[in-house]
Amino acid sequence: MRAESVGVILALFAWVNFTTIAHAQTERPATALISSKAVALNPETEKVYAVDTSRNAVSVFDPRTQAISSVHVGAGPIALAVNAATNRIYVANSGGGSISVIDGKNDSAVATLSVGPRPYVVAVNPTTNRIYVSNTFSDLITVIDGATNSTATVRAGSADAIAVDAKLDKVYLLGYENTNLIALNQVPSVVGKIPVGDHAWSMVVNETTSTLYVTRVGDAEMVIIDEVSGVVTTVPTGEIPCAVAINPATNTVYVANHGDDTVSVIDGAKRAVIATVKVGKSPQAVAVDAKTNRVYVANSHSDDVTVIDGARNSVLKTLRAGKNPYALAVDANSGLLYLASYGEPALAVIDAR
Repeated sequence: MRAESVGVILALFAWVNFTTIAHAQTERPATALISSKAVALNPETEKVYAVDTSRNAVSVFDPRTQAISSVHVGAGPIALAVNAATNRIYVANSGGGSISVIDGKNDSAVATLSVGPRPYVVAVNPTTNRIYVSNTFSDLITVIDGATNSTATVRAGSADAIAVDAKLDKVYLLGYENTNLIALNQVPSVVGKIPVGDHAWSMVVNETTSTLYVTRVGDAEMVIIDEVSGVVTTVPTGEIPCAVAINPATNTVYVANHGDDTVSVIDGAKRAVIATVKVGKSPQAVAVDAKTNRVYVANSHSDDVTVIDGARNSVLKTLRAGKNPYALAVDANSGLLYLASYGEPALAVIDAR
């Protein structure tokens, strides 16, 4: 389900009324991949980082100063991940076959690491300071030592998603065409395979309960895996469950169902759907503010964001967004919502409270 021709365009920052404070890109790159990890927040510094694909750069927004800057990286950046423990940002450059390492202290690129053609997913384990990278149509996973920037590879199968449980030091790889979830250790080597069925799409870990959640789009269900016992259960969702997020404070799971414009609300303890909330057209991303118990859903075909009250499982309001919003990050400290879109504004900064 990767799209090869739609560019990820992230250069414009705006407030809720979309007042421009940076220029939008004028062209879409023809070869960029779509990635839900195109925007990421460092919760320690409260800075947000977003790929600017056509300019081969990463845009940086600091809400404390309201300043915006740009960091030059490799060709075709499409995804990034933040290690808040080291204040390093890792950028997957699809066109350059590399990972750019940004020092968050002064927001400058300090290293470029070769990882093979078309890197697609990047994830960080802040406890071990290891970074995991997958490549499109490759069965090799690159593991970066964040202390030395040295790399190692493991043949583990193609990965469309990577989830890290830093508490248990477990790394999971998920491939859309692979019926097994792959687990890695630090060596790195494959240490386990968990059957999850066909067309598993996205996943998230609740480190508090040691539970892994995997959406299976073809069967309209959630696969729930106990990381300790290995017990696997399933819960029905709406059509085409494409994104999942957790509120660890309430042990509640939210699943965006792209096919029927709903969000399934799952009680993590009971492993059962407790509510279904109608949202906008074709929801594609979901994020949770655990402090306010609010849930934000990016609706890609109605160009808006649905705000859900997590206490009542009801819609609080709808926020207008840029064209085709597809990725979210929320800062629980400031209440700012960062929204990535295919059209303008390519990145909006919304005071969601």
